[in-house]
Amino acid sequence: MGRPIGAITRGTTGHNRLRRADRWIAAVHGRLLRSADRPLVVDLGYGASHTTTLELFLRLRRVCPPVEVVGIEIDPARVAAAKPYERPGLSFALGGFELPVSRPPLLVRAFNVLRQYGEAEAWDHWTMLRGGVAPGGVIVEGTCSEVGHRAVWAGLDGSGPRTLTFSTRFGGFERPSDLAERLPKALIHRNVPGEPIHAFLRDFDHAWAVNAPLSPYGSRQRWISAVRMLSRTWPVVERPPLGGPARWRLGELTLPWAAVAPGLTGGPDRH
Repeated sequence: MGRPIGAITRGTTGHNRLRRADRWIAAVHGRLLRSADRPLVVDLGYGASHTTTLELFLRLRRVCPPVEVVGIEIDPARVAAAKPYERPGLSFALGGFELPVSRPPLLVRAFNVLRQYGEAEAWDHWTMLRGGVAPGGVIVEGTCSEVGHRAVWAGLDGSGPRTLTFSTRFGGFERPSDLAERLPKALIHRNVPGEPIHAFLRDFDHAWAVNAPLSPYGSRQRWISAVRMLSRTWPVVERPPLGGPARWRLGELTLPWAAVAPGLTGGPDRH
């Protein structure tokens, strides 16, 4: 095997940091995993601790008992530290974006690994990952806060990015645009006037403000009402498993990627 592709991350991690993404993966892609005879999932760049990879394994086993999970890290010391926690169906390996596993994975989770790259590099790594998954496979790539209360992730398949999901803990933000700092690398520098993602966050903030009278009933009711208002002008996904009240109640909102895809402002249109 050649040298792993990528750069070492800070490695910050912690218990339940990725619970929101794991919950979404299990609900949205559980059927995909169950459709395979030997479903393989890769947790790319799990960090200085095996914790979030183990949590992903345990959560996915509840919806797909035969699933196998491989945690991949580019730092040999981190892999060595995780090895004692291996068990049947869970293993750890040295590698990077080239995905050095025995067979193409059906799903790749990659969180907090592209923040250190430029936008063009991030698109290139997306392309590499898309080429490494099994036919019909998916990639969930995003960023979350240190304790996981704010997260945004893109859902990709072999054709490119398909969805963008916002997820937040109620009480963990003042207005929806606070999640802008967690946008994927492909969008975070596009949050400027003239770009779709900027217009979306502006409109989300407006819907949140208009629904302030619902605050006495709790942030959950205010969020649901704001999302319904937003859906009048934006193609918010409303049908399960990606959308609808059941997901909105969890502090989630999913859009088709095409609705917020980068325009020509600030660089080449690569979507």
